[in-house]
Amino acid sequence: MPSYLKRCLLLFCLSLQGCATSKSEATLDKFVVQGMARTGAQGLAIAIIRNGAVSQVRTWGKRNARGEPLTPETVMYGASLTKAVFAYTVMQLVEEGKLDLDTSIAAYLPKPLPEYIGESKKYAAWQNLSGDERWRKLTPRILLTHSAGFANFGFLEPDGKLRFHFDPGSRYAYSGDGMILLQFVIERGLGLELGTEMQRRVFDRFGMTRTSMTWRPDFATNLADGWREDGSVEPHDERSTTRAAGSMDTTIMDFAKFAAGYVRGEGLQPKSRTELTRAQLPIATLSQFPSLQPIVSSQQQHKDLAAGLGVITFDGPLGHGFQKGGHNDSTGNTWVCLERQKGCVVILSNDVRAEPLFPGIVKIVLGETGMPWSWEYGASSWAKP
Repeated sequence: MPSYLKRCLLLFCLSLQGCATSKSEATLDKFVVQGMARTGAQGLAIAIIRNGAVSQVRTWGKRNARGEPLTPETVMYGASLTKAVFAYTVMQLVEEGKLDLDTSIAAYLPKPLPEYIGESKKYAAWQNLSGDERWRKLTPRILLTHSAGFANFGFLEPDGKLRFHFDPGSRYAYSGDGMILLQFVIERGLGLELGTEMQRRVFDRFGMTRTSMTWRPDFATNLADGWREDGSVEPHDERSTTRAAGSMDTTIMDFAKFAAGYVRGEGLQPKSRTELTRAQLPIATLSQFPSLQPIVSSQQQHKDLAAGLGVITFDGPLGHGFQKGGHNDSTGNTWVCLERQKGCVVILSNDVRAEPLFPGIVKIVLGETGMPWSWEYGASSWAKP
């Protein structure tokens, strides 16, 4: 083929790709704008990862009741997206031989876990496990796969006391206290401060300059407050304590950098990176919450849904994927990725009312992933693209 024809063909192909991208952006923008109007959601931020690189970062709406705009550099609450970043950090410690995923936490602690008294201000009341030696069965893998046997948090128990509801490692039940226990092992057993480790190993590595596990005064210049289900405003919480279960503040731009690095496998050996999103433990509940719900029949279970390390994994029409959500009364976040494509969509919202839009957004960006949204959020009526 003559060279001039090759050049013409290349320009034609590039123009088609540009048209396709513009059409996709227009579809996404229309869906988000109409969806926010329909749900009343006030702020939404989206990052798109293509082939392991940040492709787009976009924001809509406002960051506070004064109407100041939400921007890519607005600090937002990361909520439980923190757990995925924590697991990535843990895998670095595993590679360095400081932790082993399948070694009992008893091997790392100077004294038995229930003998630590007065820890509940930062961690949990471990003394309430006294008399139940099952704590010795706990390992980093069990804690990262939400199979410790705990409720989400001990303070949610009727008597406020942490306890085992099933044998560690036997089934999935979401537990923030399980993550915090692994933080306790790292800090008290290894002598490492988690916030410092995550700053050095993750935030600095990926250039996440406006991300931290605790509050920083410079965040106040561009900060998101949140909106609850009833439309009331919740001021941003200035968290002073590092919590592996969910104290991270971040921006959509910063978390996009992490997501891209994560799917590329940067900072980890291939075996370690694979371990993070390998299906480790089948999930056999109808939905994620309430955490301690009954196992359902195989016909009711979500096919190929399993716990990874700090994420959940699934298989769908486009292959293996993983997801992590984050939620509180005024925050709705999700991160969905397809492994083979190294493609992701990250959604951060400072308005919990935006969550029904998430399945539609992910479908527009990534296609039919097979992500089991009814498990993540329960049997809800989701918006469609």
